[in-house]
Amino acid sequence: MFPEERHSIIIDTLNKQGRCLVADLAKQMEVSEVTIRQDLDALEREGLLRRTHGGAILPSKIGYERPFQIEETSFRDQKERIAQAAAELVSPGDTLILDVGTTVSELARNLLNHKDLTVFTNALNIATILEANPEITTIVTGGTLRAKQHSLINPYATLILDKIRVDLAFIGVGGIAAGHGITNVNIAEAELKTLFLKAANRRVVLADSSKVGNIGLVKISDLDQIDLLITDKQADAKEIASLRQKGLKVILV
Repeated sequence: MFPEERHSIIIDTLNKQGRCLVADLAKQMEVSEVTIRQDLDALEREGLLRRTHGGAILPSKIGYERPFQIEETSFRDQKERIAQAAAELVSPGDTLILDVGTTVSELARNLLNHKDLTVFTNALNIATILEANPEITTIVTGGTLRAKQHSLINPYATLILDKIRVDLAFIGVGGIAAGHGITNVNIAEAELKTLFLKAANRRVVLADSSKVGNIGLVKISDLDQIDLLITDKQADAKEIASLRQKGLKVILV
């Protein structure tokens, strides 16, 4: 197989899944992992991907947002592990905010075995997931539907947020970086995320490794406004070290 053919397969995989792993590509194309790493390095020099530990992801575009259905298929295993770790933070009687996003949606599925919870959310798909457990009281914030992420935004999305206080807020983000705080690609959703942080006693960001070191279009908050980041072990080690130096607690799963 010629290098150009391998490069085409790599780019196709990235466009479909949002990420690729060296080991998987080597097995698929029946070449050595050294060859795949060389291919990834060449494609990174062309600006077509961004190298990560063990693989690569699509290069970040500050204002680009993939639809929920596509994002949901990327980093699936990592998101499941992140969600499981997040669910362990939840106890009976807790009041929660669940933000929009694929990783937070996976957390909602992991909460279905929990009892005596009150959940506020601006995500219609999360409300539908939690409907399966009658022991979870689910309160939808209201607002205007943004179909791309199943989210409710302003106008009328913030009417109850200055009236509530919760134990835990789980926030999805488009990016988290030591020098830029947490960011998002959509301005309307970022506005609600900022209010969610203000309404919670403890604030947890759930972000797969593709978000670590990434910078989105609009800032949500500085790092000192969040208490914990849960991400996967493929996150860039230097960026994780920088986040920890800033005082942020990080759990790698």
